[in-house]
Amino acid sequence: MNFSHSFAELGSAFSQPVALSPLNEPELVSWNTDAAQILGWDSLPDQITELLNGQIPLERPPVASLYAGHQFGVWVPQLGDGRAAILGEIANEGIDWELQLKGSGPTPYSRGGDGRAVLRSSIREYLCCEAMHGLGISTTRALCLINSKTPVYREEVESGALIVRMAPTHIRFGSFEVFASRGQTDEVRQLADYVIQRHYPECLQSDNPYLTFYQKVIERTAEMIAGWMAQGFSHGVMNTDNMSILGLTIDYGPFGFMENYNPDYICNHSDQTGRYAFNQQPNIASWNLGALGNALLSLFETSEAQSVLDGFKDLYLNAYKRRMSAKLGLDKVTETSEKLIDELLHLMRDCQADYSRTFRLLSRESTWDQATQLFGDSGQFNAWLLQLAECRASHADCEYLALGQNPKYLLRNYMAQIAIEKAQQGDYSEIDRQLRLMLQPFDEHPESEEYFAEPPDWAKQLSLSCSS
Repeated sequence: MNFSHSFAELGSAFSQPVALSPLNEPELVSWNTDAAQILGWDSLPDQITELLNGQIPLERPPVASLYAGHQFGVWVPQLGDGRAAILGEIANEGIDWELQLKGSGPTPYSRGGDGRAVLRSSIREYLCCEAMHGLGISTTRALCLINSKTPVYREEVESGALIVRMAPTHIRFGSFEVFASRGQTDEVRQLADYVIQRHYPECLQSDNPYLTFYQKVIERTAEMIAGWMAQGFSHGVMNTDNMSILGLTIDYGPFGFMENYNPDYICNHSDQTGRYAFNQQPNIASWNLGALGNALLSLFETSEAQSVLDGFKDLYLNAYKRRMSAKLGLDKVTETSEKLIDELLHLMRDCQADYSRTFRLLSRESTWDQATQLFGDSGQFNAWLLQLAECRASHADCEYLALGQNPKYLLRNYMAQIAIEKAQQGDYSEIDRQLRLMLQPFDEHPESEEYFAEPPDWAKQLSLSCSS
């Protein structure tokens, strides 16, 4: 592998070298050919497991990056990659992709931790990265998953695992916050210049490149959050150190795709106050963007930052309304489409209807009877359906549009749990099976129809925390 090391070349203020700690008896669990092709790899590279596990020396050492962040709203002055290491960038077709190991052992920022990841949480992240990509929501990608015989101690003894993540960069809001909090304005500017030149070059044509950069981050974040909300996704830990400077979904922990519609849904058992509840995500995104703006204030005026940030709400709402209208098969946002969406969500909440199944069954008129069954004997829903039919009459290709917005398959928590339990018994086949579903979630996949059925009763007992 020929890595470039542009981030490491920023200097020791931004990252520190890492000596990888190889896992015992590493085993390649899953190789994501879809992600590998982005790197220009059409076949599995020789000795890839040994190389990623740190058994084959690299020309230059990996690095762990420094950052800080607001965790559940509380400022933490120094964090950093405690169990992740950046191998470097691989260029293909004019795009550099940064490869990052997660679970490769302790780093200078481990804060007493073991630097390991376990198979359980690694499977969840591996599958969900690709699920989000399949849904068309911006995200880091997952290249492969490795298991081992290394014992890792959490609530119980588990096997250590390694996941390889891909993104143009893994820089976060907290990467800027750490330097701003220390008054290191030269480093704030240096990092901003690096990100702009590599990832937002269009900003260089602006009269104020730094303010335009901030505007672009706000725009990308608004689109990402609209995608989350339209597909019923809860991140679970929207700390500023978990917010990508590229507007990518990053750091999958106690995430959850909502099942029965509940706007107050909390996927993270550790979130006692509901700070990161489903319906709070747009507000938290705005709060986090405000924290980023504060970290960049050495580059522009406070009034300029506030003016740009004030536009987030409309950017988000416009993107959300556009996506939700399309989920109903409507190609334009109108007062009628907004009214239909609001009424449907109220009905779904009152009847505890399954979020994704409802929208999928509403995609085709031939399955509207099945959708009706989700609402019981609801005359209100039947009346709503008549309004939808009337509205659709003035729109073209409604079913085609809706089917492309409403996935048949989402990574429900119980599905990931099935893959985890099989993998813990040495059967990794379910991981690859679900990976194929997640990469093509809008297709029918009749061989996996059971995953479109109502979730089993035991699925309701699953609980996720930050350790997930």
